[in-house]
Amino acid sequence: MIIFAAHNFLWLLLLVPLFPILHAIYMVCRKKRSARFADRKMAAALMPSYNPARGWIKTLLFSLGFFFFVIGLARPQIGAKLSERQTRGAEIMICLDVSNSMLAQDYSPCRLERAKLAISSLVDKLRDDRIGLIIFAGTSFVQLPITTDYVSAKMFLSSIDTGSIPVQGTAIGDAILTATKSFSAQSEKSRVIILITDGENHEDNAVDAAREAAKLGIRIYTIGVGSAQGQPIPLNGSLLEDKDGNIVVSKLDEKSLQQIASAGNGAYIHAGNEEFGLNPIIEDIRELESEAFSSVVFEEYDEQYMYFFAIALFFFTLEGMIAERSIKFNRKKRRS
Repeated sequence: MIIFAAHNFLWLLLLVPLFPILHAIYMVCRKKRSARFADRKMAAALMPSYNPARGWIKTLLFSLGFFFFVIGLARPQIGAKLSERQTRGAEIMICLDVSNSMLAQDYSPCRLERAKLAISSLVDKLRDDRIGLIIFAGTSFVQLPITTDYVSAKMFLSSIDTGSIPVQGTAIGDAILTATKSFSAQSEKSRVIILITDGENHEDNAVDAAREAAKLGIRIYTIGVGSAQGQPIPLNGSLLEDKDGNIVVSKLDEKSLQQIASAGNGAYIHAGNEEFGLNPIIEDIRELESEAFSSVVFEEYDEQYMYFFAIALFFFTLEGMIAERSIKFNRKKRRS
């Protein structure tokens, strides 16, 4: 496998096609200037040493040299091998509510999309911590096992919507139990569950689940998404109605979320439009005792840039040795 350690330089490859184009423009302009003073035959007679083909050869050689030079700048590397790396940090399981009530628009564009944006920003700030993602509605599901692969975390996060869990409801307790079982065997102290939900209509005893998690040393933070006055739920182009035809209004259940956070030795935060609430939680996590994790990674790539620089130097040297005019040396005969 080949990777480029400085891949931003590859944008310079877009210049390669410009060199022959610029040379063609130069040749056209040259012909127009020559035509002002003499026709083609006369111009050829006046400049017998000039060979336009050499100009194209020089341009081709320069383009090839520039191509390989840019590849060298991008630092191609091959020959990776598996090795074990030690890091220190915390393990964070995020439980995200994907029930229909998360479509309410007391945030822009809606509760769920605002929560996903906040989680994505959180992932960007992580360094050596591990993160996992659990989604829940009427049941819970591990969307992403605990990992340090932040790119995959953001990819899985972007694919989440209210259809990710077909069973509707808000099974917060089930989500906490699933998260408790999803931490790695290496983690014992720095384990955190972040629960993001409107807390409405939870169908199980989430407080008991939080107490069980706390006994295992897991700290639970809850982030309340929504407002006390509530908002209707847009669904399939209309507003969600109950069985009697009344519009359903989803309200934030702060009391339940506060109880869950208290039982989990954590804290409750009401999400705002500007500060969603994850930053203060991360500051608390930084104060926890970090743990050492071992992970298998690809590393120790062999640098290959010097070979590409050598090829580039070869083409640049050839280009410099070719002149557009042939040079003739006239020797004068010496008279005795």
